[in-house]
Parts: sequence; structure tokens; C-alpha cells
Amino acid sequence: MRTLTEDQVEIGSVLPELSIDLTPTVVVSTALATMDFTPVHHDVEGARAQGSKDIFLNILTTMGLVERYVTDWTGPEAVIRRINVKLGVPAYAGDRLSFNGTIVAHDGAEFTAEVRGKVSLGDHATGTVTFTLPQ
Repeated sequence: MRTLTEDQVEIGSVLPELSIDLTPTVVVSTALATMDFTPVHHDVEGARAQGSKDIFLNILTTMGLVERYVTDWTGPEAVIRRINVKLGVPAYAGDRLSFNGTIVAHDGAEFTAEVRGKVSLGDHATGTVTFTLPQ
């Protein structure tokens, strides 16, 4: 896989959409992979008992998917410098999480992408990812 270089990215560049089906297996396996054993991420009845309609993604999974979204576009040699994400509505099993993004800043060697991850209820994650690219 090829990595973008600094001269291939400019303010206003649009990242391609990424959609991920949030099957129960995805929700449960990613929670377990991050060692998050909180019942709302793997036990439907436990989640409902706490007022949730179903199991939902944990924050570590959301952060990993935000990073993946940007690095799928930039390529493997990009270096993530900062991620600043605000969580919104839950991303429930059975929904689809769709990311879109735009490059909004370029300061020295760093680029910043504004990223939004949406589910059927609205924005699940919004924020910025700052990264560097090889020259």
C-alpha cells in the first residue's frame, strides 16, 4: 500500500467515505479485544437493564476506527500526532457507522482532518485527527 506525500494533500481534500456494518460480532469482539468487559458492550440483556436499547461500541473501538479511517486514506507511513474526538449518540449493534472527512489545516509538516462518524441516530463521533506524512 502506498502512502500519500505532503505534496499530494491540500486544505479542502476530501477523504473517501468509509462505512462499517456494526454487527453484534463487531461490537462484542472489539470490546473484548480492548479488554473492556463492561456488559453494555457484550450482553444485550445487561445493556437493556441499564437503559440502553442494545449493545454498543466502546470508546476505544470508536477511537481506533477514527484512526483507521484516516490512515486507510493516508497510507501506512503516516504518523498520527493527535486525535481529538467528541462522542455523540451511541453506535448500536445492527447499525452502520459511516465516516467522512476533509483536510482543514496544514501547519508546517502537520495536516489536520476534520472527521465525522454518523449512525442512524446522528453523529456518533466528531473531531479532528492531526498527522504527518513522508516528504
